[in-house]
Amino acid sequence: MKDSINVVVVGLGGRGSGQMEMMLDMPDVKIVGVCDLYEDRTEWARNCVFERTGVSPKASTNYRDLISLPEVDAVVATSSWDSHVQICIDAMNAGKYAAMEVGGAYSVDQCWELVKTSERTGMPCMMLENCCYDENEMMILNMIKKGVFGEVVHCEGGYRHDLRGEVAMGHVDRHYRLDNYMHRNCENYPTHELGPIAKYLNINRGNRMLTLTSMASKARGVNDWIKLERGEDFENANFAFTQGDVVTTCIKCAHGETIVLTLDTTLPRHYSRANLVSATKGFWSEDRNQVVICKGRDDITKRPDELREEYGHPLWKNFDPSLGGHGGIDWHVVRAFVEAVKAGTQTPIDVYDTASWMVITTLSEDSIAMGSMPVAIPDFTNGKWIKREPYVRSKYCLEEVCDDLFND
Repeated sequence: MKDSINVVVVGLGGRGSGQMEMMLDMPDVKIVGVCDLYEDRTEWARNCVFERTGVSPKASTNYRDLISLPEVDAVVATSSWDSHVQICIDAMNAGKYAAMEVGGAYSVDQCWELVKTSERTGMPCMMLENCCYDENEMMILNMIKKGVFGEVVHCEGGYRHDLRGEVAMGHVDRHYRLDNYMHRNCENYPTHELGPIAKYLNINRGNRMLTLTSMASKARGVNDWIKLERGEDFENANFAFTQGDVVTTCIKCAHGETIVLTLDTTLPRHYSRANLVSATKGFWSEDRNQVVICKGRDDITKRPDELREEYGHPLWKNFDPSLGGHGGIDWHVVRAFVEAVKAGTQTPIDVYDTASWMVITTLSEDSIAMGSMPVAIPDFTNGKWIKREPYVRSKYCLEEVCDDLFND
């Protein structure tokens, strides 16, 4: 067990800079390398680390200059969506643990390459899907794993977030999202909702996703926002955006469960992940702020906060949610990665999870392009999902809730 780890951060935009600053609050994490394509961001990061630690990290606009350094234990890719996979492949080939921020894949082939690289090198690759560690999602996970909900039959989730301004101003703010919305039509951000659902349904460990069907609405929201907020002459005001305003994806699993994912990011709305679980003895709806538990002939209906004492995940008990971003979930997911690197063990979100969650994007793109035809979802485990090697029990485990590890 290492006392501390040395990390290279690749990608220092809004997300990457925030994650780097959070890691600087962790005494067992040392930022030894920073990288971004933009020199001003790299210079800012180097100065930030020096001001906080008194040690100046190595800096480069080419991540390959940094990942092979012998002192590096792990590489965290917080760059644009299209670069995550290659950075992690290169990191694993260099013998480093790899972690990537969320985002969808651009091809099935790159997902297979990610998996095969991890298998060949023996190096883990973890998607930093922070919503797996949200307080509500972890409580529902606890209830499902302990049988409170009975057998799960159907799940829903979404990324429902008004991002019209962020998309429209992408070229101004050096944000990659705009180019994706201009040229692709897909479920481009599936993992916030799918990650927790996959763990509820034991995906890649006794179960797997078989097929999906996707449908996209027309694209009007970004154009409308640009004309309203920036005027008719602003960039892309009349561009024919490819990305539909609302994308609905339906997934069928090996044991009969169904999943519905919704992308809704370019119309006015409140934020919601629209989580829903339907099971034989229970029901959860995020939007209704309601959990129903069936006991005999009686149904108990509670708000999630009313169930925290009995069913709350121990990881959240006595936790300060001001740590990290997004109410603490960023802290938890990064700590899950850090603890695995320190211990030299597999990560709680492994390369099979990472690939199978990411691939939904490119498969949905195919389905939409073919008039919502069903598309097969690859089995990245090559059959091992039926009987996998034992998972690592830890406080951050997502296969079970390891209550006994919280007693020390």
